[in-house]
Amino acid sequence: MNKNELIGKVADDSGLSKSDATRAVESVFDTITTVLSKGDEVRLVGFGTFSVARRKASTGRNPRTGEPMNIPASTQPKFKAGKGLKDAVN
Repeated sequence: MNKNELIGKVADDSGLSKSDATRAVESVFDTITTVLSKGDEVRLVGFGTFSVARRKASTGRNPRTGEPMNIPASTQPKFKAGKGLKDAVN
């Protein structure tokens, strides 16, 4: 399912117009992105938790040449599925 299909499904299930559903879905994505960019987490009970993980700088190897290279520190988004989502999938 892609984003447009998700918007269509939300519109059908909720009775919203497609433009209202688009605004709602975009708003959810934007809010999650904003909260994560501040370093906070988004907890949706029964669904899961979006959080931020910080990765330390490390040294890796270039797969083509085998030469060592520095990998800078970074911040990565993480998602941990909640019990309700896990149960629904299994």
